[in-house]
Amino acid sequence: MVDDEVRAVFARAGCTGALLVQPLYQDGEFGLNADQPVVPASVVKVLVALEAETWFAEGRLDPREPVALSAADRTPGPVGVSLFEDDAVLSWRDMVTLMLTISDNPSADALTRRLGVDALNTTAARLGLGNTVVRSDLRAMLDSIGEDLGHAGWADLVAWSDRASAQESARTDARLPATRALTPGAGTRTTPRDMVTLLRLVWTDRAGPPAACARVRALMARQLTRHRIASAFRPPVRVAAKSGGLVGVVRNEVGVVSCPDGRRYAAAVFTRSRPGADDAAVNAAIGTATARAIASLHREKT
Repeated sequence: MVDDEVRAVFARAGCTGALLVQPLYQDGEFGLNADQPVVPASVVKVLVALEAETWFAEGRLDPREPVALSAADRTPGPVGVSLFEDDAVLSWRDMVTLMLTISDNPSADALTRRLGVDALNTTAARLGLGNTVVRSDLRAMLDSIGEDLGHAGWADLVAWSDRASAQESARTDARLPATRALTPGAGTRTTPRDMVTLLRLVWTDRAGPPAACARVRALMARQLTRHRIASAFRPPVRVAAKSGGLVGVVRNEVGVVSCPDGRRYAAAVFTRSRPGADDAAVNAAIGTATARAIASLHREKT
């Protein structure tokens, strides 16, 4: 059974997985825990981007407006503006670009604060994403992890970890998966099914104005991360995706796989592992599981 094969793919990588793959223009699906609540991490940025691009298209927000991102109040992250030492000025439109192509956290939070969490949740409800709820911006989410582990916030946790002993770090790692941010019922949540629904709506211009959907599709096609879903495919197959990860426990990706014969598949893959799991193995498992699901669906149609 393909279900067992996919479970084994995740197990060998040292993680558990939930996924859903659906043909974009046909019926059918391959799912594994597809309605299970999961932590989206940066996958939520697809919803933020759609909302922002909708506001641009409808004239509610000037995409070219310059916005100052202060170095003193910057959301942490491993790439992009998070690494800048000085204040930066970007347009809203360029923030969407950075958010989807390199998963820039300060851009995502600036957009989230401007649009409002309520607007994101209203759009999720309008699109029928009944199990998708955004609780906060990314900075508040990261601070909640620090607080749940007994520190003042994220920065205090990072400073403590730099001087903690191996035993202290191990005890903290053991508590990490139970923090609010990593508990779907307590923090921001979604499901593989909701994310596949969102992708299908964006790819068929039903999620918002066609111009907004087109820009989200174009930017997802330019994501620099290629070691998850895209790792299992070679040109001329094309993958447009958005990845997400959180503190070595959550690794996710959602995207659309386009085959040269015209077949397209929307895929959403979410994984969880213990801190210290093999990052490369889990990333590869996301691609392998997606490819197995697509092959199974293709066999059913031929």
